[in-house]
Amino acid sequence: MLSARSLFQEILDNDESFRLFCSIAAGGESQGGWENGRIAALVPPGERALAPKIARHGADEDKHARIFNALLKRRGLTPVAVPPETDYTMLLERNGIGLAHDRLERDEPLCARDVIVYLAHSRVTEQRAAEQMERLLRHVAGHPEVGKAVRVISHDEDNHLAYTYEELLRFAAAGHGRLIQRTLRACALAEIRVHRDVSLAVMAHMGRILGWPRTRYALLAAGIHAVYAYERLAGWRRMVTLRMPERRDPLGGPATPAHEFA
Repeated sequence: MLSARSLFQEILDNDESFRLFCSIAAGGESQGGWENGRIAALVPPGERALAPKIARHGADEDKHARIFNALLKRRGLTPVAVPPETDYTMLLERNGIGLAHDRLERDEPLCARDVIVYLAHSRVTEQRAAEQMERLLRHVAGHPEVGKAVRVISHDEDNHLAYTYEELLRFAAAGHGRLIQRTLRACALAEIRVHRDVSLAVMAHMGRILGWPRTRYALLAAGIHAVYAYERLAGWRRMVTLRMPERRDPLGGPATPAHEFA
């Protein structure tokens, strides 16, 4: 019987699919760490108080990349090159979401609008990350290799999402509400397309590695398309709402270490 739990179990139990899963995850987290580090360094003078939080966000992402690489090392595996069609972060940038890398590579301070674009992009992508980690946690919490790692990362992603709520609400109170809502909507609609395309690509690669019959891939692809249809119709709205989080100042301290993984 095909279920989310059995699907995750099959991917995690096979060395090659596990290798691809961890490599894709580590690559995305590492890229996020670099982006946040550059943004923290370029924050405009009027927003310097935000820099340590952005840096903490980046440090968390770097930690997650080390965790996934450590999981590979424990099994005696090395990372593989991430197929371009599965590179979520790169595809978001190509769709004009977030701050372009060529902008971040220049040593020129950002402006307030740039910071809002960054926060809106983070609010949308952290929503996805938090939901995915929560789903993964439900199905693999007891897995001897990845269960503990998923709990650590899931907690961090919840903090990142709460942080974007706080900071966007602060900018909205300062008069940037229309820009925030416009940017959030554009980010959300682009993200759901990229997420669909990446999900289909990842499942295609996993299917080839695990020898799935065409009917199984077709069933999974139909599910991915159904999720996209729902998100395109109404589900995207959950990514643009803002509310004061229960976790206040979640990135106000140093990054939590994960020595047992890295």
